Amino acid sequence: MEENLASFTTFRSLLATLCAPDGCPWDRVQTHESLKPYLIEEAYETLRAIEEGDAGRLCDELGDLLLQIGLHSQIAQKVGEFDLADVLRHINEKLIRRHPHVFGSSKAVDAQEVSLNWEELKRGEEGRNQGSLLDNMPANIPALACSQIIQQRAARVGFDWKEIEGVLDKVREEMEELKQAKTHQQKVHEFGDLIFALANVARWLDVDLEGALRQTNERFRHRFAFVEELSRKRGISLHDLSAEDLDALWEEAKREPLAPRNIEGDKRDEICQ
Repeated sequence: MEENLASFTTFRSLLATLCAPDGCPWDRVQTHESLKPYLIEEAYETLRAIEEGDAGRLCDELGDLLLQIGLHSQIAQKVGEFDLADVLRHINEKLIRRHPHVFGSSKAVDAQEVSLNWEELKRGEEGRNQGSLLDNMPANIPALACSQIIQQRAARVGFDWKEIEGVLDKVREEMEELKQAKTHQQKVHEFGDLIFALANVARWLDVDLEGALRQTNERFRHRFAFVEELSRKRGISLHDLSAEDLDALWEEAKREPLAPRNIEGDKRDEICQ
């Protein structure tokens, strides 16, 4: 096949071939619903590449993410709903419409003003001028990420603390209320409030909550595996160690550099082979 592999036309042609009646048996039977897990997986793989600072991996994962967009567009085209050109047209129109300070006569002095204007423009668009600013949240978004996003939206219209000390005071308040909770339902309620307040701290510190927690999970997983390996090498059982001995092993693990994470191959390719 003699194709220009850097061409968007080639990408569209390959998609059409794969999804054709005589194309790939896997691709041609996919639906929007069946592809949902892959879209989520590829989004997280892209986040992982960003967190690891791996430009080559990021380039590869962005391609996988683009493939998901292409497949969804191809499926829609088969039933006459829209095609990839419509997707591009809509996003181009939106970019121009929501950046009047670049493509029009409006002015915006900083990123905060751009965010405020963006929210106002979005609410003023057809079908969005009624209801709450916090409506239309993605149904399957993780709760931690959702809490950060809705607090960002509220802050754009001034519903926010004046300084971070107020946010930290709120965390202390929620911790005290959690300590005082009596019933299980009260504990669930207060624990949720505490996590929500911590999400707000992360927003103030410009920390991606999901990304920070993923990194912490990875550090713990690595260090716990190192503790297990040390105990095996020394012929001891973790169950038999005192709290002091376990703490000493943990301190050894903390001094051990984190090993590069092993990234799985493209599961979709495995299915198609």
